[in-house]
This record gives sequence, C-alpha cells and structure tokens, in this order.
Amino acid sequence: MIFENKNILITGGSRGIGKEIALRLAKEGAHIAIVGKTTEPNPKLDGTIYTAAEEIARCGPGKVLPLPGDIRFEDSIRHIVDTTVATLGGIDILVNNASAINLSPTEQLEAKRFDLMHSINIRGTFLMSQACIPHLKKAANPHILNLSPPINLDPRWFGPHLAYTMSKYGMSMIVLGLSEELRQYRIAVNALWPRTTIATAAVKNLLGGDFLMQRSRTPEIVADAAFHILRKPSFENTGNFYIDEEVLGQEGVTDFTGYAVNPAQKLMTDLFL
Repeated sequence: MIFENKNILITGGSRGIGKEIALRLAKEGAHIAIVGKTTEPNPKLDGTIYTAAEEIARCGPGKVLPLPGDIRFEDSIRHIVDTTVATLGGIDILVNNASAINLSPTEQLEAKRFDLMHSINIRGTFLMSQACIPHLKKAANPHILNLSPPINLDPRWFGPHLAYTMSKYGMSMIVLGLSEELRQYRIAVNALWPRTTIATAAVKNLLGGDFLMQRSRTPEIVADAAFHILRKPSFENTGNFYIDEEVLGQEGVTDFTGYAVNPAQKLMTDLFL
C-alpha cells in the first residue's frame, strides 16, 4: 500500500471532497485525521465528523481520528495538530480542504460573510500550514495540498464575487509562497482544482441545487487526482496548480464518464477556469 503508515491530516473532512480524499488514501493504508465542525446530524448536511470517520475506518487498516475543530481559532488549530501528532505519531501530509463560499456581489455581502470566508480560506489555511511545518520537516515525503484554483487575473472572476475570489486566490498565494519558502526542507506545496463543478453540499445548498448537481462530477475525481499528486516525490513536485482532469490524463485516464453525476447532461466548468 502506497500510503501505509503515512499520517494525513485533512480539514473539512466530514463530507464532500475532503471525505473522498480521506477514503481514497485510507484504501492505500494511510492513517487519517479529519477535521470538521459538524458533530450533530443536520438535515441539510450529509453526515458528521464521526459518521465520516466510521466510513473511512471501513476502507483500510489504518487508524482514523475524528477531530471536531474550527480552523478560525488558534487554540483549535493547536489542539488539532497536537492531538494528531500525539495519536498518530506525526504528520506526513496536510490537505487544506476546508473552505467557505458566498458568491454575493460587493453591495450585498454582509461583513460577517466576508469575515467567514477570509477567516477559513486564507487565515485558517495559513495557520494550519504554519502549525504543521515543524512536523512535516520530519516526514520522509511531506506534502501540503490546498484545494484552490490557479490564479487567473481576468476581471470576470473578480467582478461578480470579489470577496470569494480574493479568499480563494489567497489560498493559492499561500501555495506560491510556501512552495518557495519550504523548498529547502523538501516540503511540497501544491494546489488542486476541479475542471468541472463537483457534486457537494455547497453546490446543492448554496449555488445551483439539483440543476447544477446534475451537471457536475462526483468528488471521487478530485480524490483520485489528489492520490496521484501526493504520492509524487516532494522534492520534485512543488509550486504546481494542478487540475484534476489533467492529473488523471497524465496517468493514462482518457474516459471520465464514470465520474459524471449524470452522463446525459453537459458538464459545467468550474469557476476560475
């Protein structure tokens, strides 16, 4: 198993892309720590941090550690990282998947929604990465992977939803900066973004409902791409902005039909591409 005895910390692991990455890597023998805020069932959200952990545990022989936490707060981040290291013995890979989205234009966006996106997407990603660096330095093939887009300065990605674009590009700027800063320690820092919209709770509840869900791919395509990125040698692959479809294409995958929620529908290209 490629990830046997590797310790992987994933934020936003209760559902969607984060959970699928956890499932994929657990099948390869990894020990998984997942972070999430959902501890009680919610009719609008699929599962909790604990039900996700149970599902992940059935996939492979590794340990699974559910960590209720909120990466907006420094004490929560310290608890997440310290507990992961104490329980699993270290951190080999950090996946910064947790993210908040709101596509409101500037005049309609409440300050608390602005703060939420920037507190999670930028501040949380930065501080989670910062807290993990001392442990990643000790790993044999350390990686940080952010779920964020390539930086595209076309004004059409700023005009309709400036605050959200700023927050996601902030995550991408962290990739640019940390990949260079941590190169000397052979810690790879990369970004991954889907070619199409992905069928997640955010898409269903906040963006386009069933209409957009039917024109999306499943989170498995992002998880499969993450698997291939994270197994690469860290000292050879850093500072990249990967697109899921391109990663799989380089691995010889030519038919992506199986990832479509509804193969009969035309797929919707994701933001920023």
